[in-house]
Amino acid sequence: MGRSTKVTGASVPKQATRQGQTLASYVYGIVPADTKIPSNEGGLGDPAGKVRLARHGEIAALVSDVDVDQPLGRPGDFLAHERLCDAVAAKVAVLPFRFGAVVANDDAVVSELLEPHHDEFLEALSELEGQAEFIVKGRYVEQALMAEILAENSEAAALREAIRGTSEDATRNERIRLGEIIANTIEMKRATDTQMLTEALAGHYSQAVIREPTHEQDAVNVAMLVEMSDKQALERALGEFGEGWAGRVELRLLGPLAPYDFVIAQEEGT
Repeated sequence: MGRSTKVTGASVPKQATRQGQTLASYVYGIVPADTKIPSNEGGLGDPAGKVRLARHGEIAALVSDVDVDQPLGRPGDFLAHERLCDAVAAKVAVLPFRFGAVVANDDAVVSELLEPHHDEFLEALSELEGQAEFIVKGRYVEQALMAEILAENSEAAALREAIRGTSEDATRNERIRLGEIIANTIEMKRATDTQMLTEALAGHYSQAVIREPTHEQDAVNVAMLVEMSDKQALERALGEFGEGWAGRVELRLLGPLAPYDFVIAQEEGT
């Protein structure tokens, strides 16, 4: 399983202003020109900004107005960006931009982004057609994990017994060593379990990217590019696979999502 190659798009300036005005165009991502914006989804801001399409040829940018005098980056802004991109990704291909892409106006969106990169964006959209990102996350059940480690590692079992009922100061070295064994063992188990998962789900995704763990007891964290038509089959396959991990790993499937792990437009300077 190879790591997927990201398709990088235009260099997007982070800030710009309309001359004599405080509004600018915030760019969420690139979509086919005939995309229908979900009617129940708004953009950034409070109240939520109205999302529109800035079109050129066969592609368009999802944009909304933002006040350049107001700072971006509030928790609601991040969520609004992701929520819109994910909602669109459930319907059509989308090339999501990183959070914070602001361009002077819709004309600049066309002249600086869409027109010079039309063919590149269109090709990337074609490659993604009918697909969205799904993330499989799994976390070890702590009690089961510890029992597994102690049963497999005699040194860990001896250290656990040695520190039982003792003060932390009296057995500091033993506790440090046990912590090292546990951390190293989890890392090895994570690698093995991730391979097992991706092999078991092979055929249900076109590409997979192993993501960094977000918790010390994460068992798997894998992004998959999946045909929307195969969503139910993926859910069934994951459910069947998860039966073998019942009581050991708690699995979750997130998606459909915008394909951030597979194709994303780069900001200026990155």
